[in-house]
Amino acid sequence: MYTRIKNLFAIKGYPLFVICMLLVGIGISITMPYLSLYCTEVYGMSAGAFGVFMAVSSLSGVVVNSLIAKRSDSGLDRKWIIISAMLSSALGYASYLVFHNYFILLIAVSLFNGLGAAAMPQIYAYAQESANASGSGDKTFAMSALRSLLSLGFLVGPLGGTLILAAAGYKGLFLGTSAIYLTIASLIFLFLQKRKAVQSNIRKRTRTGTSWLKNRQIRQPLIAFIFLFAVNFINGTITPLFIVNELHGTPTDVGLVVSVCAGLEIPIMLVLGALGRKISNHALMINGCFIGVIYYIILSVSTHSWQLIAAQLLQATFVAIVMGNGLSYFTDLLPNSPGLATTIYSNGSTIGRLVGNLGGGIIAQFAGFRHVYWVCLAIVMFSFLILWRTRPHEETV
Repeated sequence: MYTRIKNLFAIKGYPLFVICMLLVGIGISITMPYLSLYCTEVYGMSAGAFGVFMAVSSLSGVVVNSLIAKRSDSGLDRKWIIISAMLSSALGYASYLVFHNYFILLIAVSLFNGLGAAAMPQIYAYAQESANASGSGDKTFAMSALRSLLSLGFLVGPLGGTLILAAAGYKGLFLGTSAIYLTIASLIFLFLQKRKAVQSNIRKRTRTGTSWLKNRQIRQPLIAFIFLFAVNFINGTITPLFIVNELHGTPTDVGLVVSVCAGLEIPIMLVLGALGRKISNHALMINGCFIGVIYYIILSVSTHSWQLIAAQLLQATFVAIVMGNGLSYFTDLLPNSPGLATTIYSNGSTIGRLVGNLGGGIIAQFAGFRHVYWVCLAIVMFSFLILWRTRPHEETV
């Protein structure tokens, strides 16, 4: 394992992306837990207005990502896309301190964060191209390792956010987050070399970019992934409420569930990435659905908090497969269009998050917390059927 990890750093630009992905995870997670509090308690938004705000700003990222993806694979320099996206993200977080009108803030954050959303897909795409150029046989492991660093940032960030908020308030929180993105932009500017487009692949990339929505082999897995992402976000939203309200657990139980799952995700993600040579990403996704089915059956019949805590090994494995190997799944389907592949994955995550956050709350309100898990079980089984029908193969043009 040590040799395989060492070989990853021989990939051109990979050490820089390791640092950048960790900083991106920290940057997002520093502010994320406190954004709803700031917008509702300090800014004065209602819960509904905040929901609209987050939905619009997230969907703007989906639109911009889709517009940039095809062009990035057709010769647009990824280095400057990443730099522009990081600078836009910095401006997006600073906007919370500058604009005090709801609609102006909505426009500003949607614009800047929409442009900023291209950063992660383009980093993944650059890393994929570098792995291809280096002849690395560990491309799945390389991508899973990068994705695990984002998760590591999510473990570190909230603690940092708590310390910054206590020391400097929300002003320090948003300015600190902006500073992280400016740091990433500076690192990319100084240390990432410009890559010329591979002319022989531009025609194939362009044709693929215009036809992927009509391609069943790509469209159907995307639908499955959106559902799986939605289920994951429903679980994250509803489980704390289920523990407290249905199982009469304590906040400590909630903390244990979250911590155990988060702590297991990263090593499992690395192990699964390392198995990429032996097990196809499609087979891993099928197994991930089986694991998800078992997990939601356990939650549906659970009667004590400790059962949920024990079940987090299954949830962590499910998340590691969907979040980690899911990225490699789409790059396998579109090997000549890494920008498009990573963007499809990123957009699926964003749409799934929106569907999950909205759908989970609605189902819980009308059917109760426990019945949410039966719905999740049905969604995972439906996703399994979609993936089972879709045979993986090389990129279709």
